[in-house]
Amino acid sequence: MKFLRDKIDQIKKPFEKGQKFEKFAPAINALDTFLYVPNHTTKHGAHIRDAVDLKRTMITVVLALVPALLFGIYNSGYQHFIQLNEGVLPPFMDIFLHGLWKVLPMIIVSYAVGLGIEFAFAIFRGHEVNEGYLVSGLLIPMVMPVDLPLWMLAISVAFAVVIGKEAFGGTGMNIFNPALLARAFAFFAYPTFMSGDKIWVSEASTTDAISGETILGSLAQGKEVAYSTMDMFLGFIPGSIGETSTLAILIGAFVLIATGVGSWKIMVSGVIGAALTAMMFNAVGLTALMNFDWTNHLVVGGFAFGIVFMATDPVSAAQTDKGKIIYGLLIGFFSIMIRVFNPAYPEGVMLAILLMNTLAPTIDYFVVNGNIAKRKKRLAKSKQLKSA
Repeated sequence: MKFLRDKIDQIKKPFEKGQKFEKFAPAINALDTFLYVPNHTTKHGAHIRDAVDLKRTMITVVLALVPALLFGIYNSGYQHFIQLNEGVLPPFMDIFLHGLWKVLPMIIVSYAVGLGIEFAFAIFRGHEVNEGYLVSGLLIPMVMPVDLPLWMLAISVAFAVVIGKEAFGGTGMNIFNPALLARAFAFFAYPTFMSGDKIWVSEASTTDAISGETILGSLAQGKEVAYSTMDMFLGFIPGSIGETSTLAILIGAFVLIATGVGSWKIMVSGVIGAALTAMMFNAVGLTALMNFDWTNHLVVGGFAFGIVFMATDPVSAAQTDKGKIIYGLLIGFFSIMIRVFNPAYPEGVMLAILLMNTLAPTIDYFVVNGNIAKRKKRLAKSKQLKSA
């Protein structure tokens, strides 16, 4: 490793302060900090010293995403072959490689476009490249349909990074989750490529033998569900690349909670909010989506993925402990409400989280001011007792 360290130090010399390429130092420093821990330390004025820096946090989230990503790659191939071959599946590696051939270019485009924009902004502003896009670059393709054209993905990524992130000042300053913003842009800009029964299964639009309607899409049209609860939980259903397997997502949730990176308060309260709302609609039972069992609501669509990896974004979520519980409950509530009452878009978790991103500061404001009011009352009571 010393050889690599020496080589990087040698490459960095023309980019040092006062040298010819000083302006482009953020780009070369990004490579250094990607491979090694940053070599700068706090000298004074630091209130908290911790070994867990931004890079470690982001890499932890990436590792938590790996189970859902690997299953998503396999399921992309599985959904293609299970219909094309009328239930007769080829070997495991053929299925996985077909999915990889579809998913890998999306990941490459996402990182190339997103990091390219972030590097350009870092050089223009003269600050270091942050590691925040390590997570967003993987999340964005995972919440997209497998056959979304790469140029549409690139434009969606550019919109999310420029408008949703850099316009607010970059990593740590955005008010919306960038990955959800990319999906929202793609949904409203290219609706025919983000909804329907031909986009969720690889090559369904070019092969008559393949269809790929999602469970929520079928229910919105009053059709019967052809999948078991176990299929829904394991993820052998059509859907966005990384959102189908609740089991794989739960593994990621365990990693986030165990490492303290993800808020269990948001996850648990989100599930409770969705479950209670779905139970309420089960009791009414006027439509197919209202009759859909509340447990199934939790394992289909993007709800599990959204509540684990999107709602817990530490930048755009609520910050106070009580605020996180309120924030999660409302995300669960609005997710099911949008599913049931919007037949054109039965998957509601994206809109629910974006809505709550805008309300998170307000929630924290009222929680903080509520605590201040309680303390003032306790102080007034203690003064009265002392004077009595």
